[in-house]
Amino acid sequence: MFSHYRKSFYYALVVAVFVVVFGSGFYFGKKSAPSINEVALLNKTAPAGIETDFEAFWKTWTVLNEKFVSKKKIPTDQEKVWGAISGLTKSFDDPYTVFFPPVESKAFAEDIKGEFGGVGMEIGLRDEVLTVVSPLKGSPAEKAGIRAGDRIFKIDDKITTDMAVDAAVKLIRGEKGTAVKLSIVRNGDSKPIEISITRDTINIPTIDTKLRDDGVFVISLYSFSENSPNLFAKALREFIVSGSDKLVLDLRGNPGGYLEAAVDMASWFLPAGKIIVREDLGKNQEEEVYRSRGYDIFNDKLKMVILINRGSASASEILTGALLEHGKAVVVGERSFGKGSVQELVKITPETSLKVTIARWLTPNGLSISEGGITPTFVATTSEKDLIAGKDVQMEKAVEILLKKS
Repeated sequence: MFSHYRKSFYYALVVAVFVVVFGSGFYFGKKSAPSINEVALLNKTAPAGIETDFEAFWKTWTVLNEKFVSKKKIPTDQEKVWGAISGLTKSFDDPYTVFFPPVESKAFAEDIKGEFGGVGMEIGLRDEVLTVVSPLKGSPAEKAGIRAGDRIFKIDDKITTDMAVDAAVKLIRGEKGTAVKLSIVRNGDSKPIEISITRDTINIPTIDTKLRDDGVFVISLYSFSENSPNLFAKALREFIVSGSDKLVLDLRGNPGGYLEAAVDMASWFLPAGKIIVREDLGKNQEEEVYRSRGYDIFNDKLKMVILINRGSASASEILTGALLEHGKAVVVGERSFGKGSVQELVKITPETSLKVTIARWLTPNGLSISEGGITPTFVATTSEKDLIAGKDVQMEKAVEILLKKS
C-alpha cells in the first residue's frame, strides 16, 4: 500500500530485453528458428552491452510449435511473447515486479483509480507465502476475523502457491455485495481456517486520538493518506493542549501510504536536515536522501512510544525507523512487515505495462527495511487468549514504560 509519486505512479516495473526485440513485431509469427543472420540482428537490436545468445529461446519456440499437444487452447504467437516477458520478469525473483499483458494491465489501471469493491486488507509475500499485512480498521476483512500475519493458502477454489500478489488481489477484489472465501493458516495453528468475507466499498480510515485516565495521550494512525499530515498536525495540537508529555503513536495494522506523509510527520520531532529515510537506487545511481523539514516542536521532556506489529509496513516502517534511530521514541510490539521498496508503473506497449522495483528504503543508519523490517526495542505479543479477554498487552507495555519515565 506504499505509494511514491514523481509525476508517474510508482508500483513496480522492469524493461525486458524482449520488449526491444519483439516491439516492432519483426519476429512475430515465425514458424521455425531464425537463421544465424537473424540471431545476429536480434543481438544487434538488444540494449547496449547485452550479448545474450537467443538460440535456446528460438529452439524452444520451434519445438513447442511442432510438438506440443494439448486439449487446451494453444497460445498465439503474441501470447507467447507476453509469456516470455512474464518469465523474464519472474527471473528477477521480486514479488513486486510483474508484467501485465493487455487484460491484466487494464484491470490494474482500474484498480489504481479505485474502481473496485474489496475486503479492506493489505497483502504481500513473506517467505514466499501470500500473507496478510494488515486488515484496515472497520473493514469487512477485520470484521470477518482476518488478522495481520494470516497466511492465505486458497482464494475461493484457487491454491495460492506461486501466485503473484497482484493476481491474488485481482481474485480477492470484486463486485460490492459478493463474497470471497479465504483459506488461511494462523500463527501457531496447523489446520487451515475458512473465512468468508463480503466485499464492500472500502473507505480507508486515517486517525483517532484519546487521552487516557492515566495521562497518556494516544494517537492511532491507520494509514498514510494524502490528508493524513494535516490530520496528524491537528492530533499533535490536541496532545499539546491536553497538557500531557506522554505520547503513544499506535501504528499497528498501518500498511503505509504516501512517503511525503511519513516525511512530514517525522519532521515534527526532528531538527531540520536530519535524515528520515534513504532511497537506494541501485549501484548505478547515487542514493536519494529525504530529510526533516525541521518543524521540531518538542523538547527533551517529550516521552514517546511507537507501537508496531506485523501489520505495520512501508511508510509506518519509515516513520518508526527514523524516530527510533534518532532517539526520539522507543518502539514496542512485534517486528514490522518489511515492505521497503519503491515501484514504478511503465507502459511497454499501449495495451501492456510492467511494474518494477526501482529502489529500496533504508533507515537513517542504513538498515534495509525490506530485509527484516523494524525490530522493536521491547518485544510484546498479544495472544489469542488476550484478544478474547479484551487485553491489549502491547498498549499496556507502552503505558508502563511511559509512566516509569515520569
